[in-house]
Amino acid sequence: MRAEKTDLRREAGQRTRHGLLAAALELLARRGTEGVTLREITERAGANVAAVSYHFGSLKALCDAAIEHALERYLDAQIQALGSLDSTSTLQDLAAAFARPMVRALAADGQDLAIMRTVARVGIDPPQGWERLTGKFEQTRRDALRVLSARLPEVNEQELVFRTRCAAGLLNWLALAPIGTELAAQATEEIERLLVPVVAGAFHGHL
Repeated sequence: MRAEKTDLRREAGQRTRHGLLAAALELLARRGTEGVTLREITERAGANVAAVSYHFGSLKALCDAAIEHALERYLDAQIQALGSLDSTSTLQDLAAAFARPMVRALAADGQDLAIMRTVARVGIDPPQGWERLTGKFEQTRRDALRVLSARLPEVNEQELVFRTRCAAGLLNWLALAPIGTELAAQATEEIERLLVPVVAGAFHGHL
């Protein structure tokens, strides 16, 4: 009986923690770190201030954890999409895979888009102190470079990395710009039709 109560308390604690992360992520996506208050997060999550202290220690630590969670989910989705590519893949294939997490987020709206907006706010490089995500950033870059190097052998690696970063920046901008809201009203196929050639163009580097 005691073990059952312990399990229930643990489950309740996990629900509270996840609820706080989700609430923080939603508010961060709308306003950034400067526009989020502890009261708003706890009210949205249906929790109390003590829960934030217990699970995270402070508002800043909660926001950091929410942003890290968003970054990791984004990177995992991009790694999965890029992992199916090889040296025979085209720039269109690469662009479609690279943009897939954003396309799905725009089409789904809700929490998925909140994650993308949070990622966009912190940029495409891992924030200082979050070295554990560096490997995932490097993995996405390697996967993109594998295709780019095969398709564009005349372009040096440094420039290919630059193009990859520009393509990522373009996607981040879409998450926050009004045009992203316009795209979100379209069907998935239409978002892909409009977006993939633009990303492919960034990779190709032609005006």
